[in-house]
Amino acid sequence: VKLGKQSSFLGRLRHFVEIIDPSTLFVSQEKLQECIKLLDDYKHGTLPPGTTDQQLWEAQKIKQAIIHPDTGEKIFMPFRMSGYVPFGTPIKKLWNPLSLLSLSSTQWLNQSHNACVNYANRNATKPTPASKFLQGYAGAVTSAVSIAVGLNVLIQKANKLSPATRMIIQRFVPFPAVASANICNVGLMRHSELSEGIDVLDNNSNVVGSSKIAARHAIMETALTRVVLPMPIFVLPPIIMSYLERWVLRFLQRNRRLLLPIHSVVCLITFGLSLPVAISLFPQMSQIEVSCLEPEIAMATDCKVVTYNKGL
Repeated sequence: VKLGKQSSFLGRLRHFVEIIDPSTLFVSQEKLQECIKLLDDYKHGTLPPGTTDQQLWEAQKIKQAIIHPDTGEKIFMPFRMSGYVPFGTPIKKLWNPLSLLSLSSTQWLNQSHNACVNYANRNATKPTPASKFLQGYAGAVTSAVSIAVGLNVLIQKANKLSPATRMIIQRFVPFPAVASANICNVGLMRHSELSEGIDVLDNNSNVVGSSKIAARHAIMETALTRVVLPMPIFVLPPIIMSYLERWVLRFLQRNRRLLLPIHSVVCLITFGLSLPVAISLFPQMSQIEVSCLEPEIAMATDCKVVTYNKGL
């Protein structure tokens, strides 16, 4: 089952909307094995009679949502892209900026989850020793939490500044701070790819060689998706909540306890919409011209373009 539709942004968006479907979190091991077998039968031309295209697409959706394309192993449920929103949103809603201890611990949980998602969905064509994983995790979480906590301390101190300065800090500082934390997280969790390189494939999916330049492209593209990801989360919930409070003002005034649940649902929906948009910016299986890579790659193939798993 080919995925040619992923050459366009809209094709990738439709694809990733299916891949991040939370219902795939509840697929049993038996069902997963059935899907893998069905796709193997398709590959070898031994499909059971009566198999429909719909069954094949469903099998592919389930496999791609659960199985890592490089290792062929199951991704742990909370760290799959289909688990990013369901498991990540409750952590974000624990955020209490009034308490430095609460803020630090919540941000540690949040950035730990981000780090594990980044690692679980990396390019895994080269094995990563446990020591490198721990180094990356410590660096990623420490830097990201420091940025996030520093941001909130800055915003709290802004209350003592002039109204104009306070407004500038509160409106324009959070997004670049979160984006910087996300970039640090991706870069440090996947830093071993930069030193080891990642496999690049020819037109027949044969490994041509290992490229550090392709690894750099893969990490840069993934980091850009993490910059775009929080944009709607910063912009949409405040706008939606202001309209809701205006339209149902009397109801909310009588039921103030509903404000938090409503805001949580709005954030959940916004996060769920922004995730497929962000990860659709680049194909997961990206292409790069051989002339842009190391000379030994060019010498090893006649192809002008090679493919690599960017990761998600």
